[in-house]
Amino acid sequence: MKYNIEKINQIGKILAEIVEEALEEESQEGVRIADIEMGVRESLREIGQIALKYFLENADRETEAEIECACGGKLRYQRQRAATIWSVFGKMSYERAYYAGCDCGKGYAVIDQRYGIEPGKVTAGLAHLLALSGIDKSFEEGQEWLKVFLLFEISENTIRAETRILGELQRQADEDLIKEMDNEVALQKREQAVKNVSDRLYGSIDAAKVRIEPRAKQGKKVEMEEDWRDMKIVCWYEGELVPGGQRSVRQQDKVQREGTVFRAKNKRYSCDIAEAEQFGKLLWASGCSVYADWVRELVFVCDGATWIWKLVSHYYPNAIQIVDWYHAEERLKRMAEEAFSSLEERQPWLEKIIESLSLGNVEFVIDACQSISKKSNLAKQAVTYFSNNIERMRYAKFRAAGYLIGSGVIESGCKQIVTRRLKLPGAQWNLDGAILIAKARCVWLSGRWQDLVSKRSLFPLAI
Repeated sequence: MKYNIEKINQIGKILAEIVEEALEEESQEGVRIADIEMGVRESLREIGQIALKYFLENADRETEAEIECACGGKLRYQRQRAATIWSVFGKMSYERAYYAGCDCGKGYAVIDQRYGIEPGKVTAGLAHLLALSGIDKSFEEGQEWLKVFLLFEISENTIRAETRILGELQRQADEDLIKEMDNEVALQKREQAVKNVSDRLYGSIDAAKVRIEPRAKQGKKVEMEEDWRDMKIVCWYEGELVPGGQRSVRQQDKVQREGTVFRAKNKRYSCDIAEAEQFGKLLWASGCSVYADWVRELVFVCDGATWIWKLVSHYYPNAIQIVDWYHAEERLKRMAEEAFSSLEERQPWLEKIIESLSLGNVEFVIDACQSISKKSNLAKQAVTYFSNNIERMRYAKFRAAGYLIGSGVIESGCKQIVTRRLKLPGAQWNLDGAILIAKARCVWLSGRWQDLVSKRSLFPLAI
């Protein structure tokens, strides 16, 4: 919106006079800029309430005697009826034209419908701020945090409810996308609209444990057991070279070893707590939304979990598959620590094996693991791990092609979505709550928050 600067300046001068008068009534001694700032903020909040009330009460300038009802009947003007809402300026009331008298028994206020207002509830503008708090902080902490910024208090339950609403909107969007990408007509329409598809797109999949509140064991009423569920997450992204001036110390070291260093950009996250088969539908649909099935090169970089590669092979059989280098390297380090108690013996062996892995000589690595399997259980497991992923570990070939070989983007995603929010101290979730908060947080991390907020702004029309 563009505002009349001259009028804004006039209001600013008047506000300054108001604050000055208020300060004159108090002792000037000890007044600092923070006191002045808070005085201006509180005044602006009160002005905002008055301005919003004035706007809503004057927006419906022509009152009709009769209007059409959504059911097809007729609604007749009753009176100017008061309504209360919670806005970004706090709790406020306003009056607007109210219609009723239809056989369906429903009432109607034109202003409420026009601006997506639900009397007695939170406005979309305030809901946006509450949900931002809800996806980042515990609801208890968010209540205190918001009180400082908004200058009025909102209950924990309201913050929880508004955050869940946005999560529900995203869950519905995911479900709609799954249905759409399973519809041949919709897929054909999508093909006609294809524009600027990336030459190379990456996908990474992982899961993180979420603690779900205790529930009764099957067939028992009293005994309860804790349940940990996998929050499965997929991230779609592109890669780009990191300019020299922006490289971290770790990235500088990587350049010396490998010659180049890449980073992820344009990240899009999706998540759910679901069995692998069900999550596969979201994997396919979310991939279609970024044209994963159309790119010239689709590259998956993931850890060695069998369920992940089964999904990738099923939905994207032509994709290049790479096991995350750091997972493979870390496995070798743990195995060497178990097999060799002496650092003098361990280090040369480990350096040789890691170099072989870096060159993509996975067969040599497997033989080396086999040779120490009698004194290391981890080595026995490693034989199977590396044998199952031979072609996913040709790292020299992958680096030569300029592919990312680390899945740090999904590791970070798991921390950002699950660890940072769902694993806060003392946090315990029911299944639905964990899913909704995680889905809303995915949207924020994907840079699509405003799209979700826009859907919330359609209330009460949207639901």
